[in-house]
Amino acid sequence: MALHASGLEYELREVDLKNKPAHMLEVSPKGSVPVLILPDGKVIDESYDIMQWALQRHDPENWLGEDESLLIESLPLVAENDTGFKKALDGYKYAVSPDSRISFQVKGEEFLKKLEERLASSRHLLGDNASIADAAIFPFIRQFAAVDASWFADSPYPALRLWLSGIVNSQRFAAVMKKPC
Repeated sequence: MALHASGLEYELREVDLKNKPAHMLEVSPKGSVPVLILPDGKVIDESYDIMQWALQRHDPENWLGEDESLLIESLPLVAENDTGFKKALDGYKYAVSPDSRISFQVKGEEFLKKLEERLASSRHLLGDNASIADAAIFPFIRQFAAVDASWFADSPYPALRLWLSGIVNSQRFAAVMKKPC
């Protein structure tokens, strides 16, 4: 989404993670996606780093904020998402028992509550305009919501549901989710 928001040109390649291309593994041995290969051969293989790279080159919607203030403000929130919340999400998605699923759901809700508090007073995570934080965090909230959609629909997070729905139903989301030809 950040690449799309930046307006930079890039080539998108679909990757079958069960049959990873040899070239991808050569440039990024960890074998995960995304991988951005720059014209000079430099490789960026972390989502948030790719987002920053793109927006630092062209940020027409000001997702980074003046003097990158929103980038700086996003760092602790994204770090919390990438550590504790991702672990809870994985445990919730791949729970080995109903009890462990509930336990991981409760752990994940600690982060959901923080997001709900932010969104109760603004349309987006860092204010009334979209930022890098929204694009970095929403895919994980989307996954969490999908584990038990009926629970999420009835959960005590109306502002979070509205925020997520706004992103998922946006033209940008539709554009980036199109399968490459």
